[in-house]
Amino acid sequence: MISTAASASLADLSAHDLLAGYRRRAFSPVEVAQAVLARIEQWEPHIAATWLLRPEQALAQARASEARWLQGAPQGLLDGVPVTIKDNVATEGDPTPLGTRAVATSPAAADAPPAARLREAGAVVVCKTTMPDYGMLSSGLSTFHKLARNPWDLRKTPGGSSAGAGAAAAAGYGPLHLGTDIGGSIRLPAGWCGVVGLKPSLGRVPIDPPYMGRAAGPLTRSTADAALMMQVLSAPDARDSMSLPDQAIDWAAVWTQDLPLKGFKLGLLLDAGCGLPLDPEHRAAVEDAARRFEAAGASVTPMQPFMTQEMLAGLDHFWRMRSLLDLQALPAERRDAVLPVIRAWAESAEGMSGAEVFRAFSQTHAVRLAAVNACAPFDYVLSPVSPVPAFDAELPSPTNDPLRGLEHIGFTVPFNMSEQPAVSVNCGYTAGGLPIGLQIAGQRFDDLGVLRMARAFEDIRAAQRPWPTPFG
Repeated sequence: MISTAASASLADLSAHDLLAGYRRRAFSPVEVAQAVLARIEQWEPHIAATWLLRPEQALAQARASEARWLQGAPQGLLDGVPVTIKDNVATEGDPTPLGTRAVATSPAAADAPPAARLREAGAVVVCKTTMPDYGMLSSGLSTFHKLARNPWDLRKTPGGSSAGAGAAAAAGYGPLHLGTDIGGSIRLPAGWCGVVGLKPSLGRVPIDPPYMGRAAGPLTRSTADAALMMQVLSAPDARDSMSLPDQAIDWAAVWTQDLPLKGFKLGLLLDAGCGLPLDPEHRAAVEDAARRFEAAGASVTPMQPFMTQEMLAGLDHFWRMRSLLDLQALPAERRDAVLPVIRAWAESAEGMSGAEVFRAFSQTHAVRLAAVNACAPFDYVLSPVSPVPAFDAELPSPTNDPLRGLEHIGFTVPFNMSEQPAVSVNCGYTAGGLPIGLQIAGQRFDDLGVLRMARAFEDIRAAQRPWPTPFG
């Protein structure tokens, strides 16, 4: 186990604190980049969160930022703030391996929209972060990257598919980390690593290539930093056919305005209706969160499950067929390089008829309708992020069964299909010291409200434990 002794470092400062320090000239972007690189050097032998870590490039970006600050002309909202970007978000000139040895690693022609927005804002891109093969696991198991591990307990997974991003946020690789999410891939690692992870409304953060339910968003140590990152990421981009129109959103309200909780109507969902049963420690932590909201003036109403096993199985089988077609498009030698558990999962769809594929696909809309209707009476819905704590790092999923690999996403995946924003924020710890994530979901397009509600919870939750450190 890694010691949780607190360590004072520029690497631990929030994005807000870094920017304030740059303005005061208390420290420089170069000093911050050096601190982050030193932190990475300490942690990486243990957690394998990074890929394309190029210290000299990061320092060159930091020196350019330092010069701009000395001239009193920062480039944008994040000038000099370190960020990491997930493997599957293209960065110009770099390969995009998608976590697997099966993909040809040719250089990307341009930054994908989220990466472009971060660079335009002056952020220092420290590295890319690791992910599992094709992003199709909630762990860090990969044929391309080293196995990612959870800083809170190196025996455990950080979650996935934004595995390296979640681990990097908890370990203090700077304040801002970009992940993606199609069924829980931001919120699950955020929940298991004790950080904030926002899956925005579909289209709020443009992404390329776009896909049904797929979103990019921040993983950070605080809601204030997540909101600051969203202020940059949410600019429209024509490359995403589902990109939302430009909208004046006061993201600063997350860190500048208190949100009185009196009068809010909250739903409490403790039964996903499908998949794995809810672990008692996770139930207790989410129930404690609900009581704290009630004590602060919100009304909390228990909800009946709206997902079904048929819905989850439909999503699962549709994705199996999608992945099977991806695998069949590969040359045989590359197909053999795919992680065996993913091959077994995808190839199980080979016997599906056209009617079966159609019925499976139809569950995506059934989930959407069920989620929207179930959430309609409430301002926000509280639930666990995951029904279980972080599992062993070497496993692909909590069940370790390729045909039951999605049994833990019943609380997260509905909000991908319904396009609603949902955030993970830490609400407690297991007896073994692992973080437990509370999910707060809102109405479609209410990304700001979801973050403000999570910020309000940060004020009323129990005291948080110190972040893990690599010092024994």
